[in-house]
Amino acid sequence: MLWGIDLGGTKIEGAVLRSQTDHQPLCRIRHGTEAHRGYAHIVDRIVLLVRKMEEATGLKPDAIGIGTPGTVDPPTGLMKNCNTTCLNGQPLLGDLRAALGVPIEIANDANCFALAESLMGAAIGCEVVFGTIMGTGVGGGLVVNGRMIRGAQGIAGEWGHNFLDPEGPPCYCGKHGCVENAISGPATEAWYARMTGLKLTLKEIHRRHREGSDPMATATVRRLCEKFGEAISVVLNIVDPQAVVLGGGVGNIDELLTWGVESARRHVFNNRLDTRFLKPSLGDSAGVFGAAMLVA
Repeated sequence: MLWGIDLGGTKIEGAVLRSQTDHQPLCRIRHGTEAHRGYAHIVDRIVLLVRKMEEATGLKPDAIGIGTPGTVDPPTGLMKNCNTTCLNGQPLLGDLRAALGVPIEIANDANCFALAESLMGAAIGCEVVFGTIMGTGVGGGLVVNGRMIRGAQGIAGEWGHNFLDPEGPPCYCGKHGCVENAISGPATEAWYARMTGLKLTLKEIHRRHREGSDPMATATVRRLCEKFGEAISVVLNIVDPQAVVLGGGVGNIDELLTWGVESARRHVFNNRLDTRFLKPSLGDSAGVFGAAMLVA
């Protein structure tokens, strides 16, 4: 049995899988993170979820994989780069191992997404897979031959904080012009608002574009796709994946698969683009399934 937990800012979800080829979990349970109550409370909520999973299945885990909104710093064992900021600087891996008494593996949620889609989802059979998460932020994960690549600093796949736009605004990471500040959902909405004076959601902007009722909405979608192609071409040049799987709310913009891929084709260091750009096939299961794959 493969036990996985997807730790988010608002909810924690756990699932127990019979195997990596069986998409029907033995159990799947979620409850609120309640992150506003602090780090120690989050640890308690994870432990409570595991107890609920044990009760539902009548089983005890041999090991648990956990996807988190950040990563473990390899030299220190402390969490970093978490948008649930109370986790940063905390020994989450060590505390959970002590509280649960079983081996724990932790990885960034984007890495878990990429791993799940590589082993169970849209990119099965591909040697090198890059999974993107484009939503409130922009992250990514790299899988090679079915194995997640963490990197020396635990930041492999973090294309969201590559430099992209010299006129881009400051980023929370301390730099400016990051990919995240150009193609995330909030960044795209903010660009439209600057151009029009209207504050609309990305979903509404995209609807207006599809209807043909708002030229600036179309310009916004085109800009998103162009910047996506510029940004992803850097990843393509470095790791040359067979497949890129587009996850997150922004990844649902269909034009990324046409205008965005055409932009990438123009910017990649090759006379053609053989990489396949895919929609994910696991839906909201990818995060928790990928966490379970950490201990497969």
